[in-house]
Amino acid sequence: MGIDYGSKFLELRKKNKLSQKDLANIAEIGQTTISDIEAGKKSPNAITIEKICLALNITLTEFFAEERPQLEPELRRLVDTARKLSPEQIEYLQKLLKSMSKD
Repeated sequence: MGIDYGSKFLELRKKNKLSQKDLANIAEIGQTTISDIEAGKKSPNAITIEKICLALNITLTEFFAEERPQLEPELRRLVDTARKLSPEQIEYLQKLLKSMSKD
């Protein structure tokens, strides 16, 4: 069984509080294309999938990843914040968290 692109994109679009028009503008594709994909009338090609993922601020890996149990809200916020950090900031954060977890 293949991926239900329409349902997945619809869920992500709503999670990001975007209208179809907003998503289409950000992804630089037609609103009709978004509508057709979400309605299951059209399957997106690889370029369209990539554009929509970029517009939704997710990687292709995240989009195609198997569903995993949801993180607790506190951990989800930490992960979301960490994704915005530079590699140097991530390294610093890892050291800080490691020092805080010592007994």
